[in-house]
Amino acid sequence: MTAPIRILLADDEHLIRTALAQMLDLEEDLTVVAEAVDGEHAVTAAVKHSVDVAVLDLQMPKLDGIAVAERLTELLPGCGCVIVTSHGRPGHLKRALAAGVRGFLPKTTSAVTLAAVVRTVHAGGRHVDPELAAEAIAAGDCPLTPREADVLELAATGAPIDDIADRAALSPGTVRNYISSAMTKLNASNRHEACAIARRMGWI
Repeated sequence: MTAPIRILLADDEHLIRTALAQMLDLEEDLTVVAEAVDGEHAVTAAVKHSVDVAVLDLQMPKLDGIAVAERLTELLPGCGCVIVTSHGRPGHLKRALAAGVRGFLPKTTSAVTLAAVVRTVHAGGRHVDPELAAEAIAAGDCPLTPREADVLELAATGAPIDDIADRAALSPGTVRNYISSAMTKLNASNRHEACAIARRMGWI
């Protein structure tokens, strides 16, 4: 008899993580061998238990699911990563695929589908939720440069230009230029609107 697929579940919401673990453990060929409440713990637990598949929440404390997947690609190359999220923005999907993630699903996915995706990923396949994939294609590529995105992410906190400049190690004038360029590219009337658009698309 083939050994069951060893799974890590990482989600900072206890109720969701526990429910997923109970549902997956009902499958004879799947076993949840580790759980984690944040990204750093997820990396440590995945390596410690040498898991076959890591099911990762996109938004977690310390490291998000995509950052965890990037680490596991280096530390545990045989581990397939699946992202589950309630925030399936186009930019998130593209970042995830670039990081080597092989499964990307909304949290509304049924337990049967999640189990099937775990098996697919373990076998070397890939599964992306069709609706999320369609949204990503329709949205196109992020128009912002990496530096513009960094500055806009800092601006999203509402910090003054001088504070953003200090944190980004740039001059205030350069920060204003980056923000102005981002506003133009996103067709936003002010930096707050630009931040909102970029965040909605998953670009920051």
